[in-house]
Amino acid sequence: MSLPSADPTLPASQVDVALPSRLDPPRGAGRAQPGAGGSEDRKLPWRDTLKVYLEPATLRMLALGFSAGLPLLLVLGTLSFRLREAGIDRATIGFLSWVGLAYAFKWVWAPLVDRLPLPPLTTLLGRRRGWLLFAQGLVVAGLVGMALNDPRDGLHPLVWCALLAAFGSATQDIALDAFRIESAATRKQAALAAAYQTGYRLAMIWAGAGVLWVAAWAEASDAAGYQNAAWRTAYLVMAASMSVGVLTVLLSPEPAPRVLAPTKNAAEWLQSVLIEPFADFIRRYKWQAALILSLIAIYRISDVVMGIMANPFYVDMGFTKDEVATVSKIFGVIMTLVGAFVGGVLSMRFGVMRVLMLGAVLSAASNLLFAWLATRGHDLRALVAVVSADNLAGGIASAAFIAYLSSLTNINYSATQYALFSSMMLLLPKFIAGYSGVFVDSYGYSTFFTATALLGVPVLVLVALASRARTASEKG
Repeated sequence: MSLPSADPTLPASQVDVALPSRLDPPRGAGRAQPGAGGSEDRKLPWRDTLKVYLEPATLRMLALGFSAGLPLLLVLGTLSFRLREAGIDRATIGFLSWVGLAYAFKWVWAPLVDRLPLPPLTTLLGRRRGWLLFAQGLVVAGLVGMALNDPRDGLHPLVWCALLAAFGSATQDIALDAFRIESAATRKQAALAAAYQTGYRLAMIWAGAGVLWVAAWAEASDAAGYQNAAWRTAYLVMAASMSVGVLTVLLSPEPAPRVLAPTKNAAEWLQSVLIEPFADFIRRYKWQAALILSLIAIYRISDVVMGIMANPFYVDMGFTKDEVATVSKIFGVIMTLVGAFVGGVLSMRFGVMRVLMLGAVLSAASNLLFAWLATRGHDLRALVAVVSADNLAGGIASAAFIAYLSSLTNINYSATQYALFSSMMLLLPKFIAGYSGVFVDSYGYSTFFTATALLGVPVLVLVALASRARTASEKG
């Protein structure tokens, strides 16, 4: 199964490589990340650049990226496959995708995750790891609830459990983004981003292809149609898979705690926690802030809007769970890993802005391949080709985008600012995606996929403008 829905949230990571100078804030603003200096701008030899992928911090990001990526499809993409198989209409499935708006509003509670302790977990594990473990517990509870509810008996209980899992997942993203950004110097951020993205994509494939494979394996051979018992087994297996992230949190060191300035009263606390992170971003980037935020808001719009209807499309085209799972398991995994690795390496060597442009072009073009696939019917070879191309494009785009977002944050407000960026990435696309089922019912899949590709055209314009503005600011 292709994984075009959004990672986003994109989901963010970092590594031990020199980010290009074009990732610096405007001249005179000062660098937001620690470890700045001339050594950050020099290119590392290829051997040293690749060796960072074996460092403990990078391997931790691989495992934590898996934990972050696992819930996304289970409350969105894979859930849409399950609902369509259960006979739920496309329009309802489209509107239920608004569960994903929990990710788009996580900036609301990000300041609390960034600053407040969480007794007794903070005492036992530290602020970042304590919040991570709490969030992972919410995800597990939500997935277990989704496993135990049959959509044919009513959607409300299942939707509430999906909201719980989405809220926990969004909270995990907030804490994990801060954990990652505070765990390494600026020059390592691009490599950590690639490792995080690899783990994230592997989890999406497990939550997309793996859950279908488990559900198909658990089906009774003498029964036909929708079998809720098989889906219950599959979702319980997914809940157990969160143990990868739980164990990593328990075994990881807490980043060095930042000393927070004491506040005298509630008004001062609100100023430092809620207002200052956003004001800091505006001060550093001035007029460029509007351009940067606009780019963030629509960069993944083609993938997010298209992704909601991907699984209903597979069902309606007659592809079985085994076929979709097998294609994703083999070709999707390979091309996703290649894309994430290529995107990370190219970003480190040639600059994130150039790879952002490449990723935007490839992401839109891969949607046109789905429009072509809609004319082929049940064609397994065509599905393999389209899934492979889509995962390659998504891996390249996501690795560059995550590195770009990480470079924009101030270390003092890492959780809040990154939550703002990743939330903005989903807000408009998720809202539009809610109407995707209505659009497909009216115009068909081929027209829908073509329309989502055209949504990527404004992205190319904004990447070009942001790149030009950054170059101009560097020249002073």
